[in-house]
Amino acid sequence: MRKSILSFVTFLILSFVGAGTLDSQEEALLNNCTNNLKSPYIVSGQPFKAFITGDEVAEFHTTFFAGSTYRIVACSTKQKNIIFSVYDNKRNLLFTNKTVENAPYWDFKVEGSLECIVEAKLGSKEETSGIAMLLVGFKSNMQDE
Repeated sequence: MRKSILSFVTFLILSFVGAGTLDSQEEALLNNCTNNLKSPYIVSGQPFKAFITGDEVAEFHTTFFAGSTYRIVACSTKQKNIIFSVYDNKRNLLFTNKTVENAPYWDFKVEGSLECIVEAKLGSKEETSGIAMLLVGFKSNMQDE
């Protein structure tokens, strides 16, 4: 928790100090992420993002609702450089992209509403810092038919 707060504060400071550079980097990340989140998926809400350094882990909380199919997309400035893991609220691991070569997204269907914790960290030891961005998209049951 402390590391995620520190990452968030660092991210805010860098946002004000180097706004031009960071904005263009964020825009490129957002474009990269949305390439993996096209129709029939609809982006749900704001992107989750954090500035991560070293072995820090960013933590995001979200709720998935019954009857929907979701896609979680993870991006950084390098391809397949974010390892993300999805846990239920009791910290049981539901998925990690580490087992599928850091795949940039995961599709899944939720039978019952579920509060989840999504953790993200850098997947490359060569990268000492970077922005992790996660997008969540959904499609309703009506789109599956």
